[in-house]
Amino acid sequence: MYRLQRRLGLRAPSRPLVRTHVSRSRTVHTADGPNQVWSWDITWLPTTIRGRYLYLYMIMDVWSRRIVGWTVEDSESSEAAATLFRRTCTEANLDPRGLVLHSDNGTPMRGSTMLSTLQWLGVVPSFSRPHVSDDNPYSESLFRTLKYCPAYPGLPFADRATASRWVGRFVDWYNGTHRHSAIRYVTPDQRHFGDAPDVLSARRKLYERARATNPERWSRSIRDWTPVGTVVLNPEPARNQLTA
Repeated sequence: MYRLQRRLGLRAPSRPLVRTHVSRSRTVHTADGPNQVWSWDITWLPTTIRGRYLYLYMIMDVWSRRIVGWTVEDSESSEAAATLFRRTCTEANLDPRGLVLHSDNGTPMRGSTMLSTLQWLGVVPSFSRPHVSDDNPYSESLFRTLKYCPAYPGLPFADRATASRWVGRFVDWYNGTHRHSAIRYVTPDQRHFGDAPDVLSARRKLYERARATNPERWSRSIRDWTPVGTVVLNPEPARNQLTA
């Protein structure tokens, strides 16, 4: 049929497919204090029933690395995400207007209930670029810490209540005990609530006394204990600039 159409001039010439590529710029946000930029994501938790998973929602403060909200649910939904976000703001006694909430492009993140809740609260939604795996690094790093910590259960979770109890213990440890390497080895709670400068100042004085007491044991200066200032979400990659 195609050959007859071409022979009789009945077939229009085919046009080559033109693929248009729409590039999106990198999402960049900065924070110099708590409750300015939050990041959230969802991860799966295995259960004893093959093929069935629980879903862990977690919200973290990008500046302090503190887990500010979490829940374990039976499914992914924008309704559950919106409920968690409202509850987190209420428990923190926080007015979220102007707060940036960053996530990937999952269905719960872009669901109408979640987006309408953010709009009603005056929150600025922020999303990763499509098909880019490293645009939500803080939440991804948090989930890696969670699943690779020595206390992570070797067996699947029996039910939602069991998973919630374990996650609760993990959050208490992570916020209050875990010394985070990216924030000069203070805990997220210490940084979030303003105790980090005093902790780092005392630590610096301790190191200076130790060096003065035994200078032969030190081949270089002490570690930098200056508090970390501004934190950038997805900073632009450094480009080599040629100098004349």
